[in-house]
Amino acid sequence: MLKWVQGGLSAVAGFAEPEYGPEAIQPITKRIKSETSVYRSTKAEDFTWLSPNYTNVETQTFYFTDLTTKNVGFAQIIHSNIMGLTVTAQFTFRLFNPENPKEVNLWTSTKLDNFRTDGFNFYADNLSLEMSDNKKYILKSHVTDDSIVEFEMERLTEGVIFGDDGMSYYGEDPEQPWGSMRHVFWPRCKVEGNVITPTKEYQINGFTMFVMALQGMKPHHAAKSWNFINFQSEHYSAIQMEFTTPKSYGSTKVNIGIVCNNEEILYGTIDNQVTHLESEVDEIGWSVPKKIEFDYLNQEGASVAKVNGDLSELIERVDVMAEIPQFVKNIVSGVSGAKPYIYQYSNEFTIEIDGKEEKGLGLTEVTFISE
Repeated sequence: MLKWVQGGLSAVAGFAEPEYGPEAIQPITKRIKSETSVYRSTKAEDFTWLSPNYTNVETQTFYFTDLTTKNVGFAQIIHSNIMGLTVTAQFTFRLFNPENPKEVNLWTSTKLDNFRTDGFNFYADNLSLEMSDNKKYILKSHVTDDSIVEFEMERLTEGVIFGDDGMSYYGEDPEQPWGSMRHVFWPRCKVEGNVITPTKEYQINGFTMFVMALQGMKPHHAAKSWNFINFQSEHYSAIQMEFTTPKSYGSTKVNIGIVCNNEEILYGTIDNQVTHLESEVDEIGWSVPKKIEFDYLNQEGASVAKVNGDLSELIERVDVMAEIPQFVKNIVSGVSGAKPYIYQYSNEFTIEIDGKEEKGLGLTEVTFISE
C-alpha cells in the first residue's frame, strides 16, 4: 500500500465522488462466487507490466522474512502514470528487525532513471528485475549506497490469481469501467541474498511473498481503508488483503486470502474476516488496533485457518499527506475528507490450521484513508 505515498499528484488530486452505490463496483469476490474454484494458477504473462495510458500505479513487491535473524522487510518497484502525461518509477526498500528495532530499521525511496518495462521484467539505471522459467526472480539494485540489494527468489508453490484476471472493476457499466484494482501472487518463495549498507552487510535467507498490483484510479476513490498481512512460518504462509470502498461505492468490503505450505496452496479464500481488537483512538483521530485477527473462510463460510497477534512493534506510521504538495493536501483534506495514514507493524503471529498452531512473523499494514 506504499504506492499511496509515491503516486504524487495523480494519486490524490481530485474531488469527492457522488454516491453511486454498491452496484457501481464489481469486486473480484462477487464475480467468482459461483465458481468451483475461486482462483487459478498463474502464468508468467500474468506478471507482465500492463502500463495503461491513464492514471494508475503499478507495483511489484517482495515481502521477505528471515526466520533465523528475524529480519523482515520489502523491496518494491513502483511504476506510476500521471493522467496519461507523465510516467515515473521509484524503488523503495525496507529492512526491519522487531527484536532489535533501534539497530535494524532501514528505509530508502529512490527515483529511478532511464527505466523501462520489458514484459514481466523491469530495468533502470543500476537496477534490474528479471524472471526466468516462470519460477524465479532475480533483483539487483545499486540505486543507492544506503542499501545495495541483491536477491534471488524462487517460488515453492504455484502462483495465485483470483478469478480469471484478478480484477475488481469500478463503474456502473461492467463493460466500460472507470477504475480497477488487481492483485497477482506468488505466496511462498525462498529468498537468498544480501543487503549492503554503509556500516553492515545483512545476509537474507528465508521466505518471501511476491505480489504484483495495479491500482487504476485515485486511491481515495478506490478505498477508505486497507488491512494486510504477510505471515511466514517454518511450514506455512498466510496472506490476506482487504480493502473497503468509500461510501460512494456502498462501503463494500473486498477480501482475498491465501494459505499454503512449502509444497502447495492449501486454501484460496474470499470474503474473509478481519477483526481489530483493543482499538484506541490515537492523536491522529484513527481507532488503531492493539491486536488483530485474520480469519480465512471457505465458500460455505466456515473458518479453515486463523492468523492473529499483537500489534506492539510499530515499524512506522506513514503520514501520506506529508509526502504531497500543500495545495494538493488542501484539495484532498477539504473536499474528499481524506486523512491517509499507513500503520506498519512487524510482530510474532500465530497461525491456527488443521487443529495445530505454529508461530511465525507477520508483517502487517493497517491503513486508514477516509471516514
